[in-house]
Amino acid sequence: MTVVAIRDAAAAQEQLLLGFRESNARLRAWLDDFSREAHAWSVDAGHAIAGLTALLMHAGACLKQLPIDRDPALEAELSDYRRNVERLRGMLPMVHAMMLAERSRLERERERLQSAGEWMRGSQQTW
Repeated sequence: MTVVAIRDAAAAQEQLLLGFRESNARLRAWLDDFSREAHAWSVDAGHAIAGLTALLMHAGACLKQLPIDRDPALEAELSDYRRNVERLRGMLPMVHAMMLAERSRLERERERLQSAGEWMRGSQQTW
């Protein structure tokens, strides 16, 4: 391996390390927020799940670029990421229940709005 190739490989690992650090920090914050305030998330559940999905997609892109030979700092970030994903896995039943409750709330709201629209159309016909 040439000096340039070694330098490029080191730079690539540094970029991956930064990507995983960012993903870990964001995932940890998401998990902490969810575990602390899951009951208050029904209002913004869609945005919360969209943010989580984007975060996991970013980490997935980083995972696809992992080299076979990794430095210890990158290995440590990968270990943290694994722990965070395991923590998320334990919370998924709660996330699922939250999403079901949100879907139910949205369906009730849609029915209410449909009823109000029908009432308005009916009241306009009587004028």
